Amino acid sequence: MIRLLLADDENLIRTALATLLGLEDDLEVVAQAASGSEALAMARAHRPDIAVLDLQMPDRDGISVAGELAEALPACGVVIVTGHGRAGHLKRALSAGVRGFLPKTVNAAVLAQVVRTVHAGGRYVDPELAAEAISAGDSPLTPREADVLELAAGGAPVEEIAAKVHLSVGTVRNHLSSAAGKLGAANRHAAVDAARRHGWI
Repeated sequence: MIRLLLADDENLIRTALATLLGLEDDLEVVAQAASGSEALAMARAHRPDIAVLDLQMPDRDGISVAGELAEALPACGVVIVTGHGRAGHLKRALSAGVRGFLPKTVNAAVLAQVVRTVHAGGRYVDPELAAEAISAGDSPLTPREADVLELAAGGAPVEEIAAKVHLSVGTVRNHLSSAAGKLGAANRHAAVDAARRHGWI
């Protein structure tokens, strides 16, 4: 029996998915979560074989949850499902140790098969998302620029961002300016939009 954790902030989707996957003879949903933090707590409590995570949740994205799960529960395979797949998301997910990545448009039978594939040690990446990732190229942002830009996405002032990343205000401004220049954006807000569009933050 493959033990599953499902995390999605949309209750209707999560409970419907739990019901459909529960109909499979070899799958058992042992825990559900409505946020990234709850997913981590449930994973530690129930130790599932596979975590099926929504890419975008209110408190944190599925990719950052996957990264923490890889450290806390290395035996737990992670599958990301998304309604907003971008090339950059796929690359970040694979770097975080995610072994399955597919759109929410697939049916439950396909998801069940992906879960089995990942549980057996394999990988599954949606072919269209994989093709997009190959054609899109790599992010032009350095990891630090991406971090600073992600914090700027919430509208935080430069001083607050500087305190969070332990850098001077001037250095944060330089990172934001550099990121905007690389993305051909007029300001940091436009840079955030461009980076999000490509899945780079």
